[in-house]
Amino acid sequence: MGPQNLPENIRRVQERIDLATSRCGRRVDSVTLLAVAKSQPAEIVRAAAAAGLKEFGESYVQEALGKIAALVDLGLTWHFVGNVQTNKTRQIAEHFAWVHSIDRLKIAQRLAAQRPFHAPPLNVCLQVNLAGEASKGGVAAIDAPALAAAVAALPRLKLRGLMSIPEPDADPERQRRAFRQLRELLESLNAHGAGLDTLSMGMSADLEAAIVEGATIVRVGTALFGART
Repeated sequence: MGPQNLPENIRRVQERIDLATSRCGRRVDSVTLLAVAKSQPAEIVRAAAAAGLKEFGESYVQEALGKIAALVDLGLTWHFVGNVQTNKTRQIAEHFAWVHSIDRLKIAQRLAAQRPFHAPPLNVCLQVNLAGEASKGGVAAIDAPALAAAVAALPRLKLRGLMSIPEPDADPERQRRAFRQLRELLESLNAHGAGLDTLSMGMSADLEAAIVEGATIVRVGTALFGART
């Protein structure tokens, strides 16, 4: 897919977000479109930025670092959304503004220790494995409160909310059920003083269901850039 396709794809995705927010009585600016640009070259990201996108997600550190350096003039906000390996925490702490996928205290501790002191606190979300899928990362919902409390106490990090990747499902009601679980977990944490404001949930196939259930960030790749090859 070439950059000439991007303006129309962005328009279509933004229209979907607009309709979903309108249907559930939310403001459209309550949802951030995070363009997941893994496997996309820097020139495609530059074209997406020229078309109005400013928030980009990456899953592979080495691939991301080249793009971040090449596009530093654009002032983009970079989110790490992939599995965080212990040997990559320093690079993530130094180059990203957000990490969506913390599921272990050890990872959070390393990010906190390695975040540069001249940088603002690193925004982080806990990844929650709602269905207990062995193939996916994420803390179990029952263990999330303890992890949230421990992460919130670390310096140089700001715990913002929760992230999840539910099992694919074409049925909108079942999609909503999974996202509702994450929202209810966030509400439970906030009832105990967590002060969280972010639900990172919903992707190309299910962003509408996620928005209805309270998503504040939708992570969209395929609908913007096409299927990865």
